[in-house]
Amino acid sequence: MSFSPTPPPARSSYRHGDLRRALLDAGIELARGGGPDAVVLREATRRAGVVPNAAYRHFASRLDLLREVRAAALAAVALSMETELAAVPAGGPPAEVARAGLRAIGAGYMRFAQQETGLFRTAFFAEPEVLGALTAGPAAGGPSGLNPFELLGAALDRLVDAGVLPGERRPGAEFIAWAAVHGLAMLMIDGPLRGMPGAQIEALGQRLLDMVEKGL
Repeated sequence: MSFSPTPPPARSSYRHGDLRRALLDAGIELARGGGPDAVVLREATRRAGVVPNAAYRHFASRLDLLREVRAAALAAVALSMETELAAVPAGGPPAEVARAGLRAIGAGYMRFAQQETGLFRTAFFAEPEVLGALTAGPAAGGPSGLNPFELLGAALDRLVDAGVLPGERRPGAEFIAWAAVHGLAMLMIDGPLRGMPGAQIEALGQRLLDMVEKGL
């Protein structure tokens, strides 16, 4: 499985009339390198090549910038998930395609956590002023417009449509699947599985996806 999608890198300066985008790009790059704590408005303005006061016309505070950086990080997670999903062959039996789609959603999520750890931490930063709703608005969606949680829900709906998941077991299934995959992702980046060889991590991830698929 290949992985390449990442948000755009920060610019060293901004074009006239494009300061908001330059500040957001700088915030994304700060998050990529150091997670949510690294997103500081003053540093973003320095990277954009302007004085700090210029930023306040676009972001009233660090939290305003962090909210938009978080939405961009969520969109990047969604893009990773959709990239994996796009690689699933569409011509097979509906049940097989639906099962493969669910696995692709989980694999893209975990792969992003490993390869873009700073942005992953920012996407799921648990500060009430920043976290907000799961949707976080349309800016948090991938190419389809769906955010990570909605992509998971759509994959589960396809399982129901294909007769793999009984309809009566569908309510709340996204929370069970999400908890399992997110838990392993956190163990890989911040817990005792950190530093485990890539082949072992890949094998663990596949076993977890087996468990989620069969346990729903």
